[in-house]
Parts: sequence; C-alpha cells; structure tokens
Amino acid sequence: MHSTDKGIWEAIENGPFIPQVKNDDVFVDKPSSEWTEADNKKAKFDWITKNIITSALSCDEFFRVSQCTSAKELWDILEVIHEGTNDVKRARKHALIQEYELF
Repeated sequence: MHSTDKGIWEAIENGPFIPQVKNDDVFVDKPSSEWTEADNKKAKFDWITKNIITSALSCDEFFRVSQCTSAKELWDILEVIHEGTNDVKRARKHALIQEYELF
C-alpha cells in the first residue's frame, strides 16, 4: 500500500480523515460544504483505499466486509479473518511448538 500513496496507508492505520474546526475549545466535524480542497483530498484516501481493497477480494470476503464504513474497519476485519485474534495466534503457536517437540 505504501507504493500507491502514503495517505492510503494512513487511512488504514488511523481511519478516515474527518476535517474538524475548533468551536469554544471543542473540536467538531466541519460541514462538508466548508471543506477545503486539501480536506477533500485527505478524505478521499479512505474511499480510494476501500476501493483498492474490495477490488482484490473474493465474493465471500466481500460480503463479510461489505457493511464496513471505513477502510480501517474493513482492514481490521480482514486481519482477524486471515490471521485470527491474538488468542488464536497464541494457540496456533503453542500447537506448532508442541507438534515440533513431539516430532
């Protein structure tokens, strides 16, 4: 993903970019009608990233993540599907160690 654009990987790691403004010492989402060209460009990375990832998925995988609203959410679900949770990874590791020791 780094080879396409750094903004794409940031969308996966940090979630979608949502422009904000400061109102009375509190940050609130900026209305889309007030977004600058730079805001639009940064926000677009999430859409581009979702498109890239979903284009590479099989039908079964696509249906598992089709309801995701951000590239980060989509990536996190695919990561669990393909790698498992930390508990699953730990159990696999212990099973492989035990299998090796029995060999």
